Amino acid sequence: MTGGLKDGEKEEEFLHSPFIRKQGNIYKPNNKDMDNDSLNEKTMDDVHTKEIDLVNRDPKRINDDVVKVDFEDVIAEPAGTYSFDGVWKASFTTFTVTKYWCYRLLTALVGIPLALIWGIFFAILSFLHIWAVVPCVKSYLIEIHCVSRVYSICVHTFCDPLFEAMGKCLSSIRISTTKEV
Repeated sequence: MTGGLKDGEKEEEFLHSPFIRKQGNIYKPNNKDMDNDSLNEKTMDDVHTKEIDLVNRDPKRINDDVVKVDFEDVIAEPAGTYSFDGVWKASFTTFTVTKYWCYRLLTALVGIPLALIWGIFFAILSFLHIWAVVPCVKSYLIEIHCVSRVYSICVHTFCDPLFEAMGKCLSSIRISTTKEV
């Protein structure tokens, strides 16, 4: 508190600044919080929550090649074989609404349990990679470095003189070929 400080004394600073989100509500990504000038505290990134975009739900385009099926991709009437306009419009509406609501119903019933399962799976995968795979690979690389040094010393000690002697012995051999007609 600045009111009780004497001249020359500084207010004790916090070791860890209080957590303040850079964005507002995580469900409303465009909801910015107050003006940055009005915040004197440091802002920390929240690594456990991520801003979600409710408009562009595939920002990395991982499902560009997956099922993008519209009515025209499934049902098409060639020229000269047209149904009644009312039937065509009703079929389009039925297809579109059925696809839309069945997808929503399936995601409501199965999406959350699958998200839980995939979350657990990727948590286990990350855990194994961080705590088992990378340390094993690093350990292997350290151990193989020692083995490679011993192997290199053995090769240079025993094989190099042998092959050098064999090379000198066989270097005087000359082969010439002649073609007889």
